[in-house]
Amino acid sequence: MRLTNTGALGVAVGYPLDTVKVRIQTQKQYSGVWDCVRRLCQNEGVNVGFYRGMSMPVTTVSISSSLVFGTYRNVLNRLHALRDRRAGDAHHKADIFLAGFAGGVAQVSVMSPADIVKVRLQCQTEGLGSVRSDSKLKYRGPLHCVLSIARHEGLRGLYRGSGALALRDGPSFATYFLTYSTIRDLLSARGQHSEWTVILFAGGVSGMCGWAVGTPMDVIKARLQVDGMNRQRYRGFIHCITDSVKTEGPAVLFKGLSVNCIRAFPVNMTVFATYELVIRVLRTVS
Repeated sequence: MRLTNTGALGVAVGYPLDTVKVRIQTQKQYSGVWDCVRRLCQNEGVNVGFYRGMSMPVTTVSISSSLVFGTYRNVLNRLHALRDRRAGDAHHKADIFLAGFAGGVAQVSVMSPADIVKVRLQCQTEGLGSVRSDSKLKYRGPLHCVLSIARHEGLRGLYRGSGALALRDGPSFATYFLTYSTIRDLLSARGQHSEWTVILFAGGVSGMCGWAVGTPMDVIKARLQVDGMNRQRYRGFIHCITDSVKTEGPAVLFKGLSVNCIRAFPVNMTVFATYELVIRVLRTVS
């Protein structure tokens, strides 16, 4: 429950930056992060512009977090047992990497429909002129967005970009958990609980490293998800990559990286602190 609450808090705190990130990844009218922030404030207002679509990730974060961390722990323990190691022995780094990869991929089935709704709501700007009327918007809210996509694009439409999402979250979470474990082990005394400063630092850095690996596929995922809102530009995953790189250069694959890293440090500090707290409480109880 604490991990769930922390996830929801992390979503709320980081959501304005997430909106900026999605906008600059998918819309070419912004010259940079600050230009996007300025235009959002000026044209849409803080509450409407930065927090549009937030209810969807807040609602589903408990499921996605449970799938990621639950799959990670179960796969890690299984791999540990296959190596015939005792419960108190340190986990092999390769097992941590594979367990993190499995955790990232496991959440895609739940994450993909929620994510496409979030991204489309963040990107819609129709009707946001001087008179802001939701009746002029294509999607009136998360539920209307889900039903509209399912009706016009089929159930497969809710999983548009899911391949890129899996290729983002698998390597990203593998790097995420491996980086956290490595830094925590390096900065902690052998056989002792890690200090909270170490946990906070390792959590923040691991989040940044995870996004450094995941941002290229994050860009492709977002572009595929918004493709079809008005007209369809990309024929598929490969075409999206080649067309984006051809028209905007290789740097396009790292659009939003700075925003991702700024958002990731404080959010993942909190996530891993709560995770370690829960694990220690469970070990004490058992």
